[in-house]
Amino acid sequence: MQKIPPATLLECEEYTITGGIRIVDRWFRTALDYSNPGAGEIALFARNAMPGKKGNAECGAGLPFFLYLQAGGPGFECGPPENHPLTNFLFDKGFQVLYLDQRGTGMSTPISPRMLQGDGGKERSVEEQAEYVKLFRADNIVRDCEAVRHALLGRKEKEEDRKWGVIGQSFGGFCAVTYLSFYPEGLREVFTTGGMPPLVNSPDEVYKALWEKVKLRNQVYYKKYPLDVGRVKNILKYLAKEDVRVPNGGRLTPRRFLGLGLSFGGHGGIDGVHNLVQRAHTDIKVLGHLSYKVLQSIQGSQCFDGNVLYALVHEPIYCQHRSANWSALRTKPDDQEFNLEQSLDKEGQPVYFTGEMIFPWTFEDYAEVSKLEFVARILAEDAEWPSLYCENALAKNEVPVYAATYMEDMYVDYTHARRTAGKIRGAKEFVTNTLMHNAVRARNETVMGELWRLRSGEVD
Repeated sequence: MQKIPPATLLECEEYTITGGIRIVDRWFRTALDYSNPGAGEIALFARNAMPGKKGNAECGAGLPFFLYLQAGGPGFECGPPENHPLTNFLFDKGFQVLYLDQRGTGMSTPISPRMLQGDGGKERSVEEQAEYVKLFRADNIVRDCEAVRHALLGRKEKEEDRKWGVIGQSFGGFCAVTYLSFYPEGLREVFTTGGMPPLVNSPDEVYKALWEKVKLRNQVYYKKYPLDVGRVKNILKYLAKEDVRVPNGGRLTPRRFLGLGLSFGGHGGIDGVHNLVQRAHTDIKVLGHLSYKVLQSIQGSQCFDGNVLYALVHEPIYCQHRSANWSALRTKPDDQEFNLEQSLDKEGQPVYFTGEMIFPWTFEDYAEVSKLEFVARILAEDAEWPSLYCENALAKNEVPVYAATYMEDMYVDYTHARRTAGKIRGAKEFVTNTLMHNAVRARNETVMGELWRLRSGEVD
């Protein structure tokens, strides 16, 4: 296995925030491409949170680490530690937490159209931009984790003290299984929450299953809010006639509006979409147009422009030596409810929202990602994606693994997740049909409490 050198510490900042949480912010430098050190370097940012109320200062710094790997598919940075319920949960269990902005996100050399197009004054071609983006999947994210681990823990005297635990939410869980596949020697234990990846070579099989979950969530939505059947149609008809723009200049088309269904898979997501639908419908009815506030809210709930990496490589996160080739579009069901033209004028028939899907038109309607349309096309057609998992290594696994699997998950297919957990030697699962994908935030005590019981070996 490729040996990963320690990341170089560039800068460090320490302070205490509300709640007595001690923070150490660290910026590192590491390789852009670990197989080609001459290809350049990137910056990595990691925020270390430790309890400041218990004992002396050395107590917090001396606690064992948990590394948190963020959701996002990829493309999302970590939020403030005080806002994540995991922080205090893990403090209470005797750990400190490292929140890593994965490469390309947050303060870890964040990817944007401007950043991709120019490299210190040198312009990149679209082909070069695509090759650059290909280095920002789970395989290199895990290598970054190893580089940071070596920098922080590599000089510890005891081998066990040089390891850390990992908690991966959603795509962070995918990364954790990649970690188990290739660098298990760095891991003390692994938790995944809605994050057991499908061990597939292309997204097609995954999306066929996830479209069915999206359909079910639409049915739940319209059953809960039956008046929204008419409201949604009225909004879509208005958007089809008018050239509506959100504040950053992106086009609010009917298909983009239906993309609000991405929120359906989380606790509170259905209610949030209903509130937007209700307000938008009222605006059109009372004002004859959509207010700035509603347009601002819609833009704020759709994350692609601020997290372009999410749009660019969401489908390729499933690819191993195969192309994605716009899988979500190709596997879209034939149900009339998913066909805007067929549903719009049919009395009593709802129009279904879409879910966590990327389409070719995503790179037309969104202001920022539209600048990367040709890059996205290259990535969609590319079949040269390296392996992300090693099933032989997973079958021999010796690292304790605890997985929360959600039967109603709209983002990570339940059947694939259970199949993967079954291939990881010794993995223990908490399976439930009462929690949604974002339970680690919305129902933290429930999901982490159950996983911790698995960890303790508690039995009935």
